[in-house]
Amino acid sequence: MFGSTLNSNNTKDSESNRPKLYVKYMVCLRDKLALKSVLTEQDLTCSISVHGAIECLEEISEERFQNLKTSLAKSGLILLDEKDSMLIDRIIQTIVEVIHYSDTLPKLNFRDLISKQTVSGNESILKIFSDVKGMSVLQFIILQKIERAKELMLYEDKTLEEIAEILNYKNKDYLVAQFKKTTGLTPHYFERLKKERLEISEDYIKSPNSDAARTSH
Repeated sequence: MFGSTLNSNNTKDSESNRPKLYVKYMVCLRDKLALKSVLTEQDLTCSISVHGAIECLEEISEERFQNLKTSLAKSGLILLDEKDSMLIDRIIQTIVEVIHYSDTLPKLNFRDLISKQTVSGNESILKIFSDVKGMSVLQFIILQKIERAKELMLYEDKTLEEIAEILNYKNKDYLVAQFKKTTGLTPHYFERLKKERLEISEDYIKSPNSDAARTSH
């Protein structure tokens, strides 16, 4: 039913060719378990993406779509229609792409960027986003920036000053403050973690068949 329409979504996500639907009010683990149970009961070939989308590997008929919608409603969950699901997906993919795949974050208002990407002046789409993700768009952006900061700390030889510049923070202190507020940990913890991981890797390379090398840390 909705496969042909959702397949027209042109995001760069590697799984963007799969039909996707989002669910309102699915904001905790229990809700996700309820969704998984419904998908299993109805024998739908679907999975739940890292961002909470229902990704179907098959086209779903109108009847099965309505059955799914009714079953979710019994748990207080609302299955979004194709249009709103596509808008939510574009917002998510736009934020992820800009933060994770830009050499340096552009100095622009994400609200403006989202508005351009969704081709919608409808303010309510931001409320729908919050109902779907259980957080505001701003909080989602912050979480993605912190995830990118972790990656840069662990996989790149970047100073905190350089990471702050890449992620468009005013300075290193702003980055450290938001990082600690969000994770409860300091960047220093991840610097130590990187060092420990490198030591484990080096020990394994030196002695790949040694159980001691794998467990010494």
